[in-house]
Amino acid sequence: MQRWHFVSTSVMIVRLWSSWLVRETTEKIDFAPEGVTKLHLDAPDDKLMEFIPKFDVIVISSGHWFAKQSVYVLNNEIVGGQLWWPNGSPPMKVNNVDAFGISVGTILSAILTHPNYTGLTIVRSFSPDHYEGGAWNTGGSCTGKEKPLAIGELVENGFTNIMHEKQVSGFEHAVKKATNKSKLRLMDITEVFSYRHDGHPGPYRNPDPNKITKRGPDGKPPPQDCLHWCMPGPIDTWNELVLEIIRREFEGNRNLSS
Repeated sequence: MQRWHFVSTSVMIVRLWSSWLVRETTEKIDFAPEGVTKLHLDAPDDKLMEFIPKFDVIVISSGHWFAKQSVYVLNNEIVGGQLWWPNGSPPMKVNNVDAFGISVGTILSAILTHPNYTGLTIVRSFSPDHYEGGAWNTGGSCTGKEKPLAIGELVENGFTNIMHEKQVSGFEHAVKKATNKSKLRLMDITEVFSYRHDGHPGPYRNPDPNKITKRGPDGKPPPQDCLHWCMPGPIDTWNELVLEIIRREFEGNRNLSS
């Protein structure tokens, strides 16, 4: 999608978009009509895999798109769906949480067995959201959050926890299949960033200068974004973590070779 080339240090940073990290099609399959997104959970995203050998470091992140409408396919058989499952269909075998875990295992296994990839892959763990009182489309809010939560104030988010669990499971599954000389590391930010409910744009994402930012007389919050993060903001720390992982891996290799 974008490339930034730093000539002075011979470094190129590339941003590639892959919504689910697995193969995505829209043609008709069995009882799923044309036009509905089909996710082949056992096949990596071909467009992403095309670039894999060209990179020294890959940072992988995914998860929240599994809340969107899609049909899940394994071995060319429809096994589940999200926001799509017609009445009278066979029992669903795979839900969106399971599909996420399978997708993580698929893409990481493909990277760790690619014959021409020898780099470092960093998996950034599932990013927590902070909607209270509802979801993003049902009145959920992070209005008025002005400082991080203190120890003991964290409210467990069941969905975040299970998505993190499935991601780690997919990670561990892929490690067992590794055949190339590349390295895989988990950058686990999920729990610590669960304390940063103050780091989202909330109602301020709306560019309208006359936007409503506070609750109305009825106590209802304005529409807002409690999923994405402010920039600059807490996630600047992610860059520091990525750089530290890279430093340890590559400087460690130089020390060993010397």
